[in-house]
Amino acid sequence: MSTSYSVLWTKVAERDIKEIITFIANDNPSNALHVLEKIKDKAAALSMAPERGRIVPELHSKGIFIYRELIISPWRLLYRIANHEVYIMAVLDSHRNVEDILFHRLIQS
Repeated sequence: MSTSYSVLWTKVAERDIKEIITFIANDNPSNALHVLEKIKDKAAALSMAPERGRIVPELHSKGIFIYRELIISPWRLLYRIANHEVYIMAVLDSHRNVEDILFHRLIQS
């Protein structure tokens, strides 16, 4: 019998997705809706198989193993698993440096 996990979005991840969709909608509103559905569907699928994402390589090299990611090209959905819950932590542009983004977010908080 498989265990189902709850998938929860952090406020930061919700802000990320809102910024992405707003940016896309400026050029193509219908594509923005398609992208939103795609990202939300991939995130929701983590409820059945949360371990399927890889450990974030930039963090793995620093000895941090609790964060995983799904690639939803061109974005990276970063999440962590805790007590039958999947926390979506961020949705980032895969062309940007993840270490720089995370460092910037830490010094802002």
